[in-house]
Amino acid sequence: MVVESSRQSTPGTSIHPAKKRKGATSAILEPSPAPSDSTSTSIVANVTLPARHDFFSRPRLTISRFPTFQDVPNVIYHTTEQLAMNRLGFRYTPAGVAPPGSALPCRTIESAPPRFRVSWEDRSSFIKVTPDGLGLLGERGFRSARCNTPIREGAWYMEVRIECGNGDRAPDVQDTNMREGCHVRLGWGRREAPLNGPVGLDGYSYGYRDKTGDKVHLSRPRSYGRSFHTGDVIGMYIFLPPRQKPDSADSHDPAHLKRERIPIEFKGQEYFESLEYAQSKEMIALIQYSNKASDTASLPSAPLAKKSANPKNLPERKVPGTETPTLRPLPQLRGSHIAFFVNGECQKVAFSDIYDYLPLCTTPASRKNDKENSKRRAREGAPREHKENPYDDGTLGYYPFISLFNYARVRINPGPDFDFPPPPDIEALLREGDEDIKPSYERSWRPICERYPEFMQEQWDLDAREEEEGKVEFAARAAREKVEAAKRAQKERRRQQAEAKKRVKEAELRQVAARASSIPRASTEPVGDTGDSYKPAVPSHLSAMMYLREDIEMANSPAPTAASSVDYRHIPDAGSEYESEPVEGDGEMPDGEGENDGNMEAENKSDGGDNGSMEAENQSDGVPSIDLDIEELL
Repeated sequence: MVVESSRQSTPGTSIHPAKKRKGATSAILEPSPAPSDSTSTSIVANVTLPARHDFFSRPRLTISRFPTFQDVPNVIYHTTEQLAMNRLGFRYTPAGVAPPGSALPCRTIESAPPRFRVSWEDRSSFIKVTPDGLGLLGERGFRSARCNTPIREGAWYMEVRIECGNGDRAPDVQDTNMREGCHVRLGWGRREAPLNGPVGLDGYSYGYRDKTGDKVHLSRPRSYGRSFHTGDVIGMYIFLPPRQKPDSADSHDPAHLKRERIPIEFKGQEYFESLEYAQSKEMIALIQYSNKASDTASLPSAPLAKKSANPKNLPERKVPGTETPTLRPLPQLRGSHIAFFVNGECQKVAFSDIYDYLPLCTTPASRKNDKENSKRRAREGAPREHKENPYDDGTLGYYPFISLFNYARVRINPGPDFDFPPPPDIEALLREGDEDIKPSYERSWRPICERYPEFMQEQWDLDAREEEEGKVEFAARAAREKVEAAKRAQKERRRQQAEAKKRVKEAELRQVAARASSIPRASTEPVGDTGDSYKPAVPSHLSAMMYLREDIEMANSPAPTAASSVDYRHIPDAGSEYESEPVEGDGEMPDGEGENDGNMEAENKSDGGDNGSMEAENQSDGVPSIDLDIEELL
């Protein structure tokens, strides 16, 4: 493990601590574990630890700290519990702190030993390994492991020695519950192939069985070659055409190289966390179709019994308006093929024109949804989250895929020294009988051990490209922040100017209010019973206009008296001014009326004293009296 010096914090970089996950987004559906595994291994143990705050003061590593193996006597195969192993749809790659002045916080580093071997992180937790990464031991049920280097183009060869397989029982394993012995399947698989199942389970892998020598793809065994047993050496050969070049005019071409990963810390070690490539619905539909019963119309069969009409036998009704989703075509690598050797004996081509390892091109609808989700998260200020990568991240390809059942054991030989070296021109051997192919004495294939340094260099080249892109992005972000800061400063100046104008206006309003408050106002005190001397309060600026002469006396209005109570029935009708002559009979008075009038006058005179006394009484009460004239009233 190489350790470099520490560095100061680089602006604009961050690292995220690993978090507990309740479930996986875009998780790959994997087969259930073996029946004996009542409960799976502890997932929480490999999930979270709080990150240290002094991240940039850590030593910069070029080799990962893990895994570590205990030196226990007579123990050959070990578990690696301190690793962040790939599971729940997430993938982990060792990372180290980047050098000083880097735009990105972490870079890709290697794991010990730095050579071709089984991947420490990319294997089932039930697969035990030797410290050199070349020996593997299984447990109950089929468990798989991928090696640490993908094949993306060219012709490559490796060997695997079967130390226990084809139904044999390991002598040092005393398990009375095992109904069957150990079995091995070997082959090549993509990143989407599940690890808790055998190679050849779906369309993402191609396998070779030890028990019958069948080849397996989409869980469909087909007759292929001879079976292999304990002690046999299996040669694995693959040829892939040159890698597809991305279309520069199509920004959505999956052949473009782009990585989507986030640096995290796990148990004191930095890792890159990324979403594993999910299985496509097209591939799932392909395996569902392959699992259907084959057409047996040409085979003799017994006549079908007549079934009763019950709900189970009724045909399914299609919901109107529902259409079968359009499936994208599955591209193939034309000219590619896979072959196997048993103790140096070629078993011919097992698979040809295998499926392309690049992801399928995204649809416009899915891109629109992803864009809307990104905009929504940006508006909400949500932190960065994992996204499915629709492009090639540089790790796609076909990996050597090893599946072990029960306590099977194998050992990998990546070369260059093989137990059964193949002929220099394997292609000529596979196409024997084709006159156009002439054998060559130059080696047309390469041992897979030479692929590891090439793959690591590809990853470091991607790191350098991402570093340059990060610097450009950092400069662009700094320019945007500068422009935004200028806009905020201008907005702040405008706000201050508006506040200054508002303060001036408020001061003017306060001055006007102060001048208005200096003018005396009418008294608002309640007016009591002041008698005859009561005078309303008048403001000073109106007193001159309402000045009264002192010689004018203010007399109280007389209160109403009894004299104003008149019987209107005895009021004579008012004559018209046009009546110049009296009407005959009007001037005469009937008998007795004169006496009544005299009596009334006498009564009025006699009431005069009473009226006088009432006026005196009203004046004594201080209430003004009013004299009403009957003629004026009429």
